[in-house]
Amino acid sequence: MSSDKYGNGPDPYTYPSSQVLINKFGITDDDQFIEMEKDFSELAIMELEFSPPPYDLRYWCTLHQTLFGDIYVWAGELRTIDITKGTTRFCNINRIEPEANRLFNQLAQDNYLVGLPYDSLIVKLAEYYSDLNVIHPFREGNGRAQRLLFEHIVINCGYKISFAGINPDEWIQANIDGYNCRYQRMAVLFARSIS
Repeated sequence: MSSDKYGNGPDPYTYPSSQVLINKFGITDDDQFIEMEKDFSELAIMELEFSPPPYDLRYWCTLHQTLFGDIYVWAGELRTIDITKGTTRFCNINRIEPEANRLFNQLAQDNYLVGLPYDSLIVKLAEYYSDLNVIHPFREGNGRAQRLLFEHIVINCGYKISFAGINPDEWIQANIDGYNCRYQRMAVLFARSIS
């Protein structure tokens, strides 16, 4: 699901008079584009290997570039427009780097959550995930890149994780709650996903 631009002027990431993102294949049909993007990003995930810390904004951008570099020329680059999804406004473009760096510095101070008791780990994962989600640094592909980032964080903590069993509606509601600093639903989903 694509985010919407807000503010004045056209969206420089989409084809004129279209909601389809400009892509390396020149695909302008929305359904065809969605299917192609899904297929290519799934292939990219299979080729990606786990990396240990540091986990930071640069690492997040690298994951995004790996996932979407075959599709978008701007893959791995911070967005240049402000975006919203429904009534949710994501981080202003001028605050993306400072806010992301603040959270990643805090994560580093927390030793990337390594060594936390399981219950504390779940709570911290929910908080960090929700807070980083507000940043939404890319024009598209934020959720996939962020879930991959958190898979690496969890693996680095010595656990396995799979988001495969999560109901999309539950996930969306947990993200909405997290945006409003209510982390309980997200914590429940992490608890169900980690072993």
